Amino acid sequence: MTRRIRIGVDVGGTFTKAIAVDMITGILLGKVTIPTTHTSPEGVSEGILSALTTLIKNQCIEVSEIELISHSTTQAVNALLEGDTSKVGIIGMGVGLEKSNVIKRTAVKDVELAPNKYLKTCYRFLDTSKFLDEREVVSIIDDLMSEEASVLVVSEAYGVDDPSNELFVMEKSSIPATGGHELTGIYGLEIRTLTAAINAGILLKSITTAKFVESAIERQGITAPLVIMKGDGGITDMKTFKTKPILTILSGPAASIAGALLHLRILNGIFIEVGGTSTNVCIIKNGKPEIKYVTIMNHPTCIKSLDVRVVGVAGGSLVRWSGKKIVDVGPRSAHISGLMYSCYAKPDDIEGGQIITFMPKEGDPMDYLAIESAGGKRYAITTTCAANALGIISEKDYAKGNQESAKLALSILAQRIGMTMEEVANVILDISARKVMDVINVLVKDYKVKSDRIVLIGGGGAASVLVPRIAEKTNKVYKIPEHAEVISSIGVAAAMIREEQETTISNPSSEDLSNMIKEVENRAISKGAVPETVTIQSEYISERSLLRVTAYGNISLDIGTVNAKEIDDKEATILACELFGINDGIRRLYDMKNYYVFACKTEKKKLFLKSHRQAILVLDKYGKVKLSVENGEIYNGRPQELAGLFFNYLREYTNGSKSHDLVPQIHILDGTRIIDFSSLISPEQLLKAVRKELEKTSNDEVTIIVKT
Repeated sequence: MTRRIRIGVDVGGTFTKAIAVDMITGILLGKVTIPTTHTSPEGVSEGILSALTTLIKNQCIEVSEIELISHSTTQAVNALLEGDTSKVGIIGMGVGLEKSNVIKRTAVKDVELAPNKYLKTCYRFLDTSKFLDEREVVSIIDDLMSEEASVLVVSEAYGVDDPSNELFVMEKSSIPATGGHELTGIYGLEIRTLTAAINAGILLKSITTAKFVESAIERQGITAPLVIMKGDGGITDMKTFKTKPILTILSGPAASIAGALLHLRILNGIFIEVGGTSTNVCIIKNGKPEIKYVTIMNHPTCIKSLDVRVVGVAGGSLVRWSGKKIVDVGPRSAHISGLMYSCYAKPDDIEGGQIITFMPKEGDPMDYLAIESAGGKRYAITTTCAANALGIISEKDYAKGNQESAKLALSILAQRIGMTMEEVANVILDISARKVMDVINVLVKDYKVKSDRIVLIGGGGAASVLVPRIAEKTNKVYKIPEHAEVISSIGVAAAMIREEQETTISNPSSEDLSNMIKEVENRAISKGAVPETVTIQSEYISERSLLRVTAYGNISLDIGTVNAKEIDDKEATILACELFGINDGIRRLYDMKNYYVFACKTEKKKLFLKSHRQAILVLDKYGKVKLSVENGEIYNGRPQELAGLFFNYLREYTNGSKSHDLVPQIHILDGTRIIDFSSLISPEQLLKAVRKELEKTSNDEVTIIVKT
């Protein structure tokens, strides 16, 4: 049988990891890990190519078998952290009468990225109340270039409504240009311009990387599409990466969560990716990771990404002390310091060593610990060393080291501070776990997730070092998926299309929503999403007059679904009970083409009052969570019958004895798709939209889920 191979490459801060998956069987064929090539003349792209070619050679992969190469990257984040950005020329545009206000909102000053690291800018204003003169436009661009601007931002007031002036100026530019309208469809001239400036600052580096990778893959004779992960969990093509690299912010954590959700069925959980230097923490609510607008170095942007909280502790974090006791762990790591972990050294290297303190980087505190051998070589004491010393890392685990060496290193430290080796190891792990637990508590509070239903999911090479300890301290169940050390690369390979459109509009009509749904759905399909896998979500934020429509869809099929076993009624019911956290009392409703629909009665107590609720869960035929509603009602039947029933329900809901100020949130399951109508705010709009959808469906049976 001909193999259909998908390759996923994740470029991390420490390592670049590549995996190959057979899409037909779902089998992981092989994996390669190499150090990330930050200092190479070609940057991280050299590591991508090296990992890719090694993987193809090791697994004897024919280029004709490769159907897709996808990768995630830290390049955007690293460039911003290191201040490795181009100088940006900004042209703010508007009519003369609004000149002072437009200048105030578009004249972005040098943007501080890190201490003494800035994104440099220069600025000009262009009056668009008159016909744009090509010579004037070119002259302004030349002026900005004379101030060493190597990339251009063009941002006009209300440019999202009519981008023609922005496009005109961009076409006349001899240097790469970004328009404010390209990154978002919402109003907010100041934040739109700032977002475009940050995007422009990393544009040249992204173009260079993209061209190098594309050229290298072409030289290998590979004709499969090359795509890149976005921070919101979707993927996009390299053309988009060359113009909108800011979309790839936090694509690494997004890839990891995608990989975890592929392997594990989770309704509510905390994903904890433990790397070498830092730990990424993200919440999963109702089967999906939470997404929010990204703040880059305290600068708010219009870009949406997974809500990832970064903790400065991980598997390679160094121990710090006061001279008498351990005071902290991290944020500096063995990787940053260029030191080998004690637990990966030979016992003879550690025997007779001395505790010394040092500065990992210039300007750091002189309180980081290491073991210095008789020969003068230094070895780090890390969280991974502590876990190995206690014998809690299994033999086949990625983080497994030499237990004897780990015990020796921690015993040397223990002797200096008057503790046992076991006490020292536990203190190191407890301090590290507490840092992550603090972030988990904030996420649980922010997103109002019931703590008793949360499952911890571990990922990354050091997952087994910290996740079990965190689970023990929080009294929670934890899961670490297979191949956790390359979970990000697996997630990249399994990435889905995610297309979103936002528009500022007051009181959107059903036609507005229908048009946006059609546009976003077509865009997802044009980028490779299989039509029957496309799910539509909509949202209307009234206080901002913001209409948002998002389409999700799979590229080809999910990994392994060609030959994967579909779960039956019994298996689906067992899974639903597990996700609901109960043993019985669950009901399976309706037989649908692609979905299992479950309901569960629950009781909510508040002071002396009790209220009964009905939780609803929708699984696809492979057991993946497609929709979860904490409290709702379900209606099922022929489309024409439901239209009349829904009319009566809506009338009672809005005008009855217990009328509501807002219309209910509605989802329609038509057998192949889930369509969300939660953006509509008037009964008339909602009724018209639902009727229109019911009229055009080809299914004999449809389900309506009402969130109450």
